Amino acid sequence: MGTARGPAAPSSGAGRDGRTAGTRSDGRTAGTKGVPRARREEQILAAATEEFGRSGHATASMAAIARRVGVTKPMLYTYFGSKDGLYLACLERVAGRLLTAIEGAMAGGRPSSGAPLAHAVLTALFTTLEDERHAWFVLYDRTLPPGSELRSAAQRHRAAVDDLAAEGTAALLRRGGNTDPLDADALKHVWTGTVSALVGWWIAHPEQSAEDMGARCARLLAAISDGAS
Repeated sequence: MGTARGPAAPSSGAGRDGRTAGTRSDGRTAGTKGVPRARREEQILAAATEEFGRSGHATASMAAIARRVGVTKPMLYTYFGSKDGLYLACLERVAGRLLTAIEGAMAGGRPSSGAPLAHAVLTALFTTLEDERHAWFVLYDRTLPPGSELRSAAQRHRAAVDDLAAEGTAALLRRGGNTDPLDADALKHVWTGTVSALVGWWIAHPEQSAEDMGARCARLLAAISDGAS
């Protein structure tokens, strides 16, 4: 169950412990000499994911990413070749995690009510995004150049997420005897917009944990269900 990118939301750039990505517990920046390559790449991807998700590819700053990790801009290019190459690496990382989370939630069963499935998917998404909330908007970046490899790659991954959203919403309607394909498509868009709005709200409320959001969504879904009955 997928979404369209919403407006960029404010971010402090800090994790739940108050440190920014790439900052060690002793206050020194990560990525200094002696850090294993795999660990440094992960630090770069985490910092770049926040930068791309927060600012969009068009205005994301390689200098800001390098500063956050504690490396030089040339090192970013050595590792990923270009800004586009770094974005694509972030995109693949984000899309893989999100698809795995959604598929796992949907494979957990086919409940008789749509609310438990919706809650399971939302909870899985919040848990996956707990430490990288802006990652959601790497996948739904409106600033990607039309006709570019970047846009095509993002659209391919979005289509995979949307296919899962379509599957879930159509199944919900069928349980109620509704097989209208336009109703199913409309409900999919309602769902995807709702997910994006919830992620944006969550980014604006950094004090809310994934567990908090799961509980909040359970209450909201219950209220909607009660109101519709």
